[in-house]
Amino acid sequence: MPDTRERTSGWGRVDIRAPTDPPGRNPGMPLDLDRVGAIHLNRSAVERRATTLGTRRSVKKEWQAAWLLRALTLMDLTTLSGDDTPGTVRRLCAKARNPLSPDLLDGLKVRELAPQVAAVCVYHPFVRSALEALEGSDIPVAAVSTAFPHGLAPLSTRLAEIQASVEAGAREIDVVITRMHVLTGDWQALYDEVRAFREACGEAHLKTILATGELATLTNVARASAVCMMAGADFIKTSTGKESENATLPVGLAMVRQIRAYAERTGYRVGFKPAGGIRAARDALTWLILMKEELGDGWLAPELFRFGASSLLADLERQLEHHVTGRYSAFHRHPMA
Repeated sequence: MPDTRERTSGWGRVDIRAPTDPPGRNPGMPLDLDRVGAIHLNRSAVERRATTLGTRRSVKKEWQAAWLLRALTLMDLTTLSGDDTPGTVRRLCAKARNPLSPDLLDGLKVRELAPQVAAVCVYHPFVRSALEALEGSDIPVAAVSTAFPHGLAPLSTRLAEIQASVEAGAREIDVVITRMHVLTGDWQALYDEVRAFREACGEAHLKTILATGELATLTNVARASAVCMMAGADFIKTSTGKESENATLPVGLAMVRQIRAYAERTGYRVGFKPAGGIRAARDALTWLILMKEELGDGWLAPELFRFGASSLLADLERQLEHHVTGRYSAFHRHPMA
């Protein structure tokens, strides 16, 4: 079986061993209301561009296997169910540490690389359970916070929740913004809120969830993205996964173009995390194409790009197993927890 660690396709090289060096952390900047107000998106144009992703480019065979392995290393493996237990979280963490079976690693010739997911994402009560289960690995624990998923608790409560998760050992915090600030155009309130979240995080990295399915327009999505980055967000994230509409390519395009504009203006690179509804390996490849074409290879690393997903890993395994054996396995052979 050919080695899948590095392959060159018609649209570039991928090496799952060599992410870019971590960029300097985004410190934020003063809120620029003139710049925010000048942001306007043409939905039709954005949607036309989004439909071209995945249609003009394709990756096959060894190249596809290499890109699927890259997608695996970019996953925030997530469990956010009301019936979560410490046992569920421990089993999920075992999967995070060993996402592929030994025979599949041998078939792909990547056993020595020991690919792992980027992080494990849980509710606050399970942070310590996850940390214990991940002890000895370098996989960080991310905690959803600020009254996830609605974000409507008092600010003091939301800040206390962030601080509690950081004190418990979470190295990443996924917060939800107050959608009302976006829908009413109160950008100062949104900026102040995210700035307070950033201060409460301390050294932990801040991912701001926009809940884009509830923001009404792509212009609102783009403006909210810009404000969150100005306030010091390390990542901007599409969705909680609990909205009726979650990660879509037009929304992703609107957000990553604001990331690009912010990097060009400030020199700081902010990460992007699509979450919710990404279940198929082919969808993961399309999101990777979006990142490569819009932001470049530098963003194809865990420091700057994540998938928020759970069931996606099972389909990545199935596709990789097909690459090795020529057969598709049943989903029940790839349990998450």
